[in-house]
Amino acid sequence: MQDESNRNTIIFLVCAVALFFVYQTFVMGPADQRRQAELKAKQAQVAAVVAVPGAPSLTAPPAVTRAAALAASPRVPIATPALKGSISLRGAPLDDLFLNDYRQTTDKTSPPVELLRPEGAQFPWFVDFGWVGQNVPGLPNASTVWTLSEGSTLAPNRPVTLSYTNGQGLTFTRKIEVDAHYMFSVTDTVANQGAAAVTLAPYASVQRQGVPPPEPGKANIVHEGLIGYLDGRERAFTYKDLNKGSGQTVEFNSSAAWTGITDRYWLTALIPNSGEQVHAAFRDAKIGGLDVYDANYTGAARTISPGRQVTAAQHVFAGAKTVALLQAYEKDLGIAHFDDAIDWGRFFFFVTRPIYLFLNFIYQRVGTFGVAILLLTICVRAVFFPIAQRQYESMTKMKKVQPLMEEVRKRFKDDPAKQQQEIMELYKREKVNPLAGCLPILLQIPVFYSLYKVLNISIEMRHAPFLRFDDLSARDPTTFLNLFGLIPWHPGQTPLIGPLLDQYLHLGILPLAYGVTMWLTTSMSPPAPDPAQQRIFQFMPVIFTFIMAPFAVGLLIYWTWSNVLTTLQQYFMMRRFGVDNPIDRIIARLSGKAKATT
Repeated sequence: MQDESNRNTIIFLVCAVALFFVYQTFVMGPADQRRQAELKAKQAQVAAVVAVPGAPSLTAPPAVTRAAALAASPRVPIATPALKGSISLRGAPLDDLFLNDYRQTTDKTSPPVELLRPEGAQFPWFVDFGWVGQNVPGLPNASTVWTLSEGSTLAPNRPVTLSYTNGQGLTFTRKIEVDAHYMFSVTDTVANQGAAAVTLAPYASVQRQGVPPPEPGKANIVHEGLIGYLDGRERAFTYKDLNKGSGQTVEFNSSAAWTGITDRYWLTALIPNSGEQVHAAFRDAKIGGLDVYDANYTGAARTISPGRQVTAAQHVFAGAKTVALLQAYEKDLGIAHFDDAIDWGRFFFFVTRPIYLFLNFIYQRVGTFGVAILLLTICVRAVFFPIAQRQYESMTKMKKVQPLMEEVRKRFKDDPAKQQQEIMELYKREKVNPLAGCLPILLQIPVFYSLYKVLNISIEMRHAPFLRFDDLSARDPTTFLNLFGLIPWHPGQTPLIGPLLDQYLHLGILPLAYGVTMWLTTSMSPPAPDPAQQRIFQFMPVIFTFIMAPFAVGLLIYWTWSNVLTTLQQYFMMRRFGVDNPIDRIIARLSGKAKATT
């Protein structure tokens, strides 16, 4: 055993790297290989997929303004407590939707969050429904103009009915309902008044044509892209998973299914009628360099005899991913694993879910999400207090014997074998186990990762104010460059160098506080024996200050407060064993007393 491995800090790094290597090699590696194999095995050209009228064309017209796209066709208004928007009568897609309860910025007068956007505008996101059939002329498509036959405004308990007659014996009727939240019910009926039977299958599609660039500092830990519960398990593909080639498609045959496209906080999902057997597909098509993402399904074929009619019912969720609401829909409508639309994590979901529920429990009682984060951190630290106590006791003992180890190294500097033997004897004599601090750290890693995950997926943290911060989900808006707002100057708006200052030198008060607390925790750890390693560890708080600067305020509050609690636990442990520590040295210096000694 080398001397370097006898320092708890080095042990931590070794353990962390080893865990990362094992995780990547034996967990993520095989998972990625299975995903790529599945992707290649099920890949097909777009033309080979069941023809969906809502499928994108090979060329796209230039984008127009949102208002111009809306004005291109007559519309039916949508007005609910949670939603506002409209349904186009041309093609009858659900393509214009805003979320009343969520604003685009922290300004209370800012527009509501836009979820769906009509085709023709930039970055459209819309839902389409209809029927497909072989050699059946006159089926409604994106150009079909429907007639509003019943109702005027879609609202809770106020459905609207659209109709279309193709002039060849088929009459199509679509009844659309909506509840007080985010769930639409769509019932399509086809009546055959012709002389011959026809066979049709219902379909639904949710489509995004291009994706806006990510927000600055946006975490990639939360899944964004195509998602669903298909073939008896959750299926999720990021935009990058599918856009590695042109016309990639992944297909599934499933019942008790749902599918859609999700962002960090928002979801548009298609839910077929309970028990409906569907053929579902995730698809990426190319339109002149623009990726068009499509999650769709086609239901079972129905044969409609002359004088008869058939009906297909389905649901569409379009709104915010709040856990309680998704779970309520899962129970009331029988939607399998609907709350899996929230990215709980593939491997630590059994930890992430309870942590979220406990955090939300605290939040509901204190009413402030920032305070809930502080209290949750205290609870987590309390649970791990015995484990951490053992870890810090080992670290303190290691630091206490540090002078004795230095003497051994000096005495036997020319005899490494004897030096190592004497150090091991010193460990035995002082009852020090250099590996005792490694296991507690490994046990805490899944929980700390899950906490990080929870704070990223919690929609409750979005635009939540705390102290001087307006949004716990955004990065710290303050920066030392303008003395944290005392100077009326925005560094990011500086000509030429503004982006550089905003991206690399934007250090707010929270990242700096995090750096100070990290310096305290590392200063209390046993120093590395090698001077070069000591210098590296001295720079670690500075490096991590810059690394953490773009992260959300809520995450920085959690990490900084956790460091404070860690420092306090370390401090009392070191005081108990009479070991020199930086806090006592700072107190002695400020009070003018002599430097504390061991």
